[in-house]
Amino acid sequence: MSTVTTPYYVTTPIYYVNDAPHIGHAYTTITADAVARWNRLLGRDVHFLTGTDEHGLKVQRAAEENNCSPIEWADQTVVRFQDAWRQLGISNDDFIRTSEQRHYSAVEKLLQACYDNGDVDLQTYEGLYCVSCEAYFGEGDLNNGNCPIHGRPVEHVTEENYFFKLSRYEQALKDWYETHPDFVVPVTKRNEALGFINQGLQDFSISRTSIDWGIPLPWDPSHVTYVWFDALTNYITAAGYVDDPQGFEKRWPGVHLIGKDILRFHCVYWPAMLMSAGLAPPERVHVHGFLLVGGEKMSKTRLNQIAPSDLVDEFGVDGVRHHFLHDQAFGPDGDFSHEGMTARYNADLANNLGNLLSRVTTVVTSKCDGIGPAPEQESPLRRIVEEEYGHIADAWERIAPSDALDATWRIIRETNAYLEQAEPWKSDPGPEVDAVLGNALEVLRIISILASPAVPDACEEIRRRIGITDDAEQQLPESIQWGQYPAGLAVLKGDPLFPRLK
Repeated sequence: MSTVTTPYYVTTPIYYVNDAPHIGHAYTTITADAVARWNRLLGRDVHFLTGTDEHGLKVQRAAEENNCSPIEWADQTVVRFQDAWRQLGISNDDFIRTSEQRHYSAVEKLLQACYDNGDVDLQTYEGLYCVSCEAYFGEGDLNNGNCPIHGRPVEHVTEENYFFKLSRYEQALKDWYETHPDFVVPVTKRNEALGFINQGLQDFSISRTSIDWGIPLPWDPSHVTYVWFDALTNYITAAGYVDDPQGFEKRWPGVHLIGKDILRFHCVYWPAMLMSAGLAPPERVHVHGFLLVGGEKMSKTRLNQIAPSDLVDEFGVDGVRHHFLHDQAFGPDGDFSHEGMTARYNADLANNLGNLLSRVTTVVTSKCDGIGPAPEQESPLRRIVEEEYGHIADAWERIAPSDALDATWRIIRETNAYLEQAEPWKSDPGPEVDAVLGNALEVLRIISILASPAVPDACEEIRRRIGITDDAEQQLPESIQWGQYPAGLAVLKGDPLFPRLK
């Protein structure tokens, strides 16, 4: 295998600025972060984007309720997301706010391109509107007159809007899906998007005159850009659509990670908008289900939202990251529980990874005077690493972190079993003990690379304890080739890496 050099652009959705970060937001963002970290290990030029959606009626009303301007409200509330992502070790290369000037310029450019292509016209629209979704619904979509997503009453709205002629792109979208079978993943979500297209596409509203907090249309400033032409454009804003044409050519198309509630907009509206402007659709859209609490979607009204900081206080940053990457398969709905998180933490982190590090450093201290021996070239553990690396690399490429970590933890479990069979703690110091411990140290070195997308702080600490103090960039697959742990490094015992939880 050789290092991958192609650029990689990965995004989360942008989150509503007046929301409080909860573990549903964290789930998507941690996954995107781990995928970005993995691709950096491959040597790729990674650009990882997250950010906040700051325009629209919902934000304007929240600002009015708090006696401030919309931008003042956004400046206050955006900090909650920025702080949450710093706390969780999110390694985003960019954080976009839709109130930034660079985004205004990109939205204006995209809108003008679609308008010039004849895909925008003025109509009078009347419909049922959910402020929380910032979307219109038909009568048949509602649950007892309430929004099917938020469970709140919709509003009857009549106003003159500009519309994007989505109906013109029905066949083009069908053709795109046929020639790009992996455009939307998993296949169930691809079929859902295709089903929506096959029902017949309706033009959709792209402007408002009832609010002024937003981006004016370039050809008619009396209208403000409606949410989807504003929000979705963030992905190409940050890729350099206006201010960095060379960077844009390199980064776009990108890979989107989204929740299933915004599938229609990302998998139908967005590619059609890009086609209209003469741009390529995204490379791929990975859609995941809801993170449920007690079988229900998190919401303010149900009072079942959980802040990431609450979990970090108990499980630590890596404990939180590992749980959402390993315990929740990316795709279907997942059900969060405190008991499940504790069980995963104890099984994977305390009993397996933490125990392996403790065993090895303790026995090296007692049998080798704290100096790490070199591994054998033909260790039985070498074959296990080489077998599992293929599964790990394939899973990360598919954005299946749970599968990737299953394979990573197989290496850890096999190494613990190897030590239990060899029992070096019962033998006198000598070449046989050195070989066993050298092999285990080499596995710890390799695990400190392979597990780093999930538990970066722990992996850094593992390297420190087994004596690797250089901060040279690790690059796959070369860095995990067997036999690179050098003899003679000082190995340190320490407190439990992951203290067991009760």
